[in-house]
Order: sequence, then C-alpha cells, then structure tokens
Amino acid sequence: MASWSEKMLQLLRRMNNFHLPGSSLESCLRFEVAGEQVGWISPRVESILGRFPAVFRPYGSTITFSSGLDTFESRSVAVDEVLQELRREATFTCLIGWRDEQYAVMPRYCDPPLMYMERAATSLFGVKRYGVHVNGYTQDSSGNLNMWLARRSLTKQTYPGRLDNMAAGGLAAGCSVRHTMVKECEEEACIPPGLAEQARPVGTVSYTYEDDEGIFPECQFVFDLELPLNFQPHIGDGEVQAFYYYPIEKVKDLLVSEEFKPNCAMVVLDFLIRHAIIEPDSGLLHSGGQISGHLVEFEIRI
Repeated sequence: MASWSEKMLQLLRRMNNFHLPGSSLESCLRFEVAGEQVGWISPRVESILGRFPAVFRPYGSTITFSSGLDTFESRSVAVDEVLQELRREATFTCLIGWRDEQYAVMPRYCDPPLMYMERAATSLFGVKRYGVHVNGYTQDSSGNLNMWLARRSLTKQTYPGRLDNMAAGGLAAGCSVRHTMVKECEEEACIPPGLAEQARPVGTVSYTYEDDEGIFPECQFVFDLELPLNFQPHIGDGEVQAFYYYPIEKVKDLLVSEEFKPNCAMVVLDFLIRHAIIEPDSGLLHSGGQISGHLVEFEIRI
C-alpha cells in the first residue's frame, strides 16, 4: 500500500505534469503578445485558430496577433469575438463553463496587462492564472493546530463537492491580491473585513498541469489567517455547502484522499511544511519534490 509521501508525490506529479516526460510541451507553440511569451498553445488549438487569420498569425514555433491588433483594446475585443464564436459552436468543452470574468494576460504578474481574456478560455492559450487562497486555522494554548476546511458546492463548475481551503478565488482583472482575499473571505465564509485584514501573506504555490481542457499554468497567492477559537465561518454566496473544523493531523490524512481539490491540497501542504507538521527528513523532499521555504514551486524533477 502506498505511503502518505508516495501518494502526495503522485498528486504533485499530476499537478505539474506539463513539465514531465510525455507531456505536450515539446509540440506546443509559444503564444506571444507584443514580443513577449504569455502562454502555450497546443497543436489541436492551433488548428482551430487557423480559421481566424485576421486575428492570429503563426510564424515558426510561435503564434501571435495579426498586424493591426497592436493595442490592448483591439486584442481583447478580437479574441473575445473569436471565443464567442467557438463558444456558440461548442468547439471546446472548457467554454461551456463561460464565466463572464476577465483575466489579465501578461508575461509576469508584475508586468502591465497586454490584453484581457475570458477566464474559461485561458487554458486554451496556456495563459497563467492567478488566485488567492486562505488557510483559516486556530492554535490553542498548548500549540495544537486545527484548520477550517470548506466543502465546495455541488453546483461548482470544477471539482463540485470536493474539499477546499476556507476561502479562495481567482484574481480577476483589475483586482489586487489583498482586495481579492478580503472579498473572498467575506463572500464565501462571512468573515468580517476587519478580521480578514489580519491574514498574513506567506508566499505562493505555483504549478503547471495539462488535461483534456488545456494547459493550466497557475500561481496561488497564499494567506494564513489565525482565527479566534470561538469563531466559526458561515456559508455566504453559495459556493460552499459546508465548513469543517479538523485537527491538523486529520487534515494531513485528507490531503492524500480523493476528497480534496488538488491545488487546494498543495496549498495545505505548504502550510504543513511551514508549520513543521512535515519535516524535511520525512522522505517527501527526497523523492523528487522540490519544496523550499515560504515559496513552494512544485516542479517535479525525476
């Protein structure tokens, strides 16, 4: 029977499979905007985009925009028109989950956006997505840790009914990291802004995976929020169906079950490492997982 570490490494490999042997990485084309790479496009998606020569232009191993689409606004509008047509045709399953939520497209988070794109379509272009995740926990006078977990609503478009962090959400265009953190705490868990503001930024969790819906380079900004022992989150906007309060050892066991949304499990893994629930000598770090300090880059090197 697989050990806890072996099961966790299976999850890490799954969530960074784009950089493992056998992925589509070698056959993908670079997606460039204004001379900067912002994503990856698979051959299957490339063949569909070839129907829109007024918008997309291939050259060599790269796809970029046709001449004339040289402004933020023109690119955003042109891509939205293409995506709306593909949505009507039901060409890609990911567009069934259209969210009317714009994500900023840029080479790095610190760079100014080069265009906006519908969230549901970002995986088609391998565009990096950013989100915010909050670990809600308590610590008693004896140092015992307990963590609040959320169970996702059965109506969620992705991973319905799975365990999640106490609060989490994507970073929409034009919203700051801290604003998003406070907003998600209030909307999902009814945490007052004054309490949510006490959350501490503790780093990021980054990974790149691919599945049938595309390529997902993601970076999650992680916060730890120590809650009063008598505080209890409540269901807010309906994206969560229940909250659970578990000892940290039970949370550790749940991480390698099928109950957790995979990227949220990695956020909790980061918490366990930072709070010394998992030690460097546990075996996890010697089996192919590269994990360091307050920044966790799940780049599995076999």
